[in-house]
Parts: sequence; structure tokens; C-alpha cells
Amino acid sequence: MFKSAATVSAKAALPPGSLIHVGRPREEKPYIWVMNYDSEHVEMNENVPTEKVKGLICPGKKNWINIMGVHDVELVRQIGEAFSLHPLVQEDILNTHHRPKVEEFGDYLFIVMKLIHFNEAELSFTNEQISLVLGPDWVISFQEGPPDPFAAVAERISKNRGRIRRMGADYLAYSLMDGVVDSYFLLMENLGNVMEYLEDQVLAEPDRAVLNQLYQLKRELLEQRRAVWPLRELISSLVRGEFPIISEETLPYIRDVYDHTIQVIESTETLRENLAGLIDLYLNSVSNRMNEVMKVLTIVSTIFIPLTFLAGIYGMNFQHMPELAIPWAYPALLAVMLGIGLGMRSFFRRKKWL
Repeated sequence: MFKSAATVSAKAALPPGSLIHVGRPREEKPYIWVMNYDSEHVEMNENVPTEKVKGLICPGKKNWINIMGVHDVELVRQIGEAFSLHPLVQEDILNTHHRPKVEEFGDYLFIVMKLIHFNEAELSFTNEQISLVLGPDWVISFQEGPPDPFAAVAERISKNRGRIRRMGADYLAYSLMDGVVDSYFLLMENLGNVMEYLEDQVLAEPDRAVLNQLYQLKRELLEQRRAVWPLRELISSLVRGEFPIISEETLPYIRDVYDHTIQVIESTETLRENLAGLIDLYLNSVSNRMNEVMKVLTIVSTIFIPLTFLAGIYGMNFQHMPELAIPWAYPALLAVMLGIGLGMRSFFRRKKWL
């Protein structure tokens, strides 16, 4: 989630366009599949060798190349050369710590988004970079690794659900972006459940472990905010129609993604505010418990002040003390001390201090 200093430092002093993978090390074997489709037919080619990808592009059809495994620098370089991708685009695909953005390079768009995975058991987020390259009749999607977040889109194409088979490649790019944004709503739901659980813990037993979980979740939400907020600028630039490759027919759907993005941002801010409220509630609960303890101790101390005074007087070793010679002096003193204690207790109750 956070940048590794050793990994990032490997790019120091290198010229722009230097191809070095920056991100979590992975051991999975890269995997490529290519889907060609139109309104009538669809063809799926799986586990495609890198050198054959370009040859599977079918003119007159929409072509989707999905690549899992951007840790393979040579794979990204070969795909970049095959589709004439700018060296800076290839560099950004390999650098998985980029903020979401959209850039135009000639006849294609380069889009970077973040897919967030939430580990509910550890209360931690993992960001996965999704890079999309939208061409005239093709889309290349780059993922860091499995699981495949676009399986539902591929199923819609295979089973001809909706209008995706009848629309252009820009609609496919929209569908992929929409899938990423929609995944945030599931994330929000899971976070809401965790927040409810932590709120119950704060009210029932606000111990140190709960506070540690609250602060950990606060740090994770800050990382999520950094991944979500740039989406607003990204989608907004697409909605404004700044890029000719996005057709007028697709713009209304992108506006819908923009609305969803605003909802996600507002939900993120609401969760952060609720989390700050939970932290304040924890601190108030701990303070109230301490106040209750201090109140009890203060009352006990107050009751024992006159009793200690009496015990101190009769504990002095003077030879001539009149009460010492009286047979019932000791029980009388105990009775007086008991009466003082009960009287002060009754007084505290009338004042509602107990």
C-alpha cells in the first residue's frame, strides 16, 4: 500500500521512459486473453503468447486484450511496441503507485484507476492499479494480478447481455471503469459493517485494542481517500467531451459513472467523519469511566477524613485522656464513626453524588 523506498529508489536518476516495475513483488505467471466481438459473434482466446496478441486484433470488430501481470517488464515492453504505446505510458503501467489520471496520446487514451481490496479480518486495504488503453476499436486492460475484477464484463459480452456488444470500444472502456467504481460501493458496505461493530465495542468495552483498530482504520481510510478523490477529476474530464475518441453515444453513461464517483467520495468523507466521531466517543467513554472511578475514590476518601481525624486523636499517646478510662468509650467511638460514615453516605445520595 505504501511505497517501498528500495523499489522507488531503483528509478532514481534514470531517464524518463525507463521500464522498471515499481510495486509489490509477485510470483504469478502473467496471463493474457483476447476477446473479439461484434453484435453477432464473439471469440475468446485464452493464455495468448505475447508475440501473438497483435495478430489477434480483428478489424471491424471490438477487441479487448486483458493482461494480468504488469510485474513482467518484458511483457509490457512487447505489448507497448506492438501497439505503439508511448514509452511514458509503458513506464506508468509498470509504476503501480500512480494516482488515477487520464491522458491523451494521439489516437488513444491512457487511463489509470485504483481497485481497492479490503481485508476485514486485518482491517487493511490493498490497492491494485488498473491501467486502460483505449484505442479506436480496441481496449487493453492491465492488472497487477488475479482475481480478475472484469469477469462480470466478460460474461456480459459472452452472453450478449445489455448493449455492450452493439456499442464501440469506448463503451467497453466505460464498462470497465464502471466496474471499478461499483466495487467501491461493496467496499463502503463492508466498512460500514466494521464501523458498526467497532461502535458496539466502544460502547460496551472501550479498551486499548479497540482504539488501535480505530486508528488503523483511520490510516487505511486516508489511503482510500487518496485513491478515490482523483477519480472525480478523471471522470469529469471525460464527461466534458475533451477527447474525440469518446463518442456522444457513450457520454451519458460516463456521466452516470461520474455521479457514482461523487457518491463514493461523499460516502468516504462520511465514513471518515463517523470514524473521527468513534474516536471521540472512545476518548469520552474512557474519560467518563475514569471520572466514575475518581468519584468513587473521592467519596470514599471524604468519608474516611473525619474517621481518620477521630482515630488520630485517640491514637495519641498522652497519659491523661478522660475517655480512655471509660469502659464503653471504645464501642461508643466506633458507633460515632459508623454514624458519621452512614450520615455522609445518606447526604451524598440526597445530593445524587452516588
